[in-house]
Amino acid sequence: MQEGKRQKQVAGLLNEELNGIFQRLGLNMLDGGMVSIASVKMTPDLLEARIYLSLFQVKDGAAALKKIEERGWEIKKELTARVARQLRRMPELKFFLDDTLDQVFRMEKLFKDINKGKS
Repeated sequence: MQEGKRQKQVAGLLNEELNGIFQRLGLNMLDGGMVSIASVKMTPDLLEARIYLSLFQVKDGAAALKKIEERGWEIKKELTARVARQLRRMPELKFFLDDTLDQVFRMEKLFKDINKGKS
């Protein structure tokens, strides 16, 4: 199903605000690696925000995700203070790992292996 205009607007707003919150709380650097918000997807009823996190050179992705989820209440409190006037209800925040970067690296390795086999 295609995302509606309001879903995209709210997702963009949350993405922008969450980036600032992650920097302020020090969540953009974990375990010697970098954490960034790859995308935010909203459910059609705007009651759930699915936040996809991209991890770069983080040793243990599951531990980093757990650490962020543990501070979820703090993130939501800060986010509520920033966007309270723009939203009727604050959506529930759910965090997921975005593995797109890993897939890109795997595909590049496969293509290199295929090209080595041809020559």
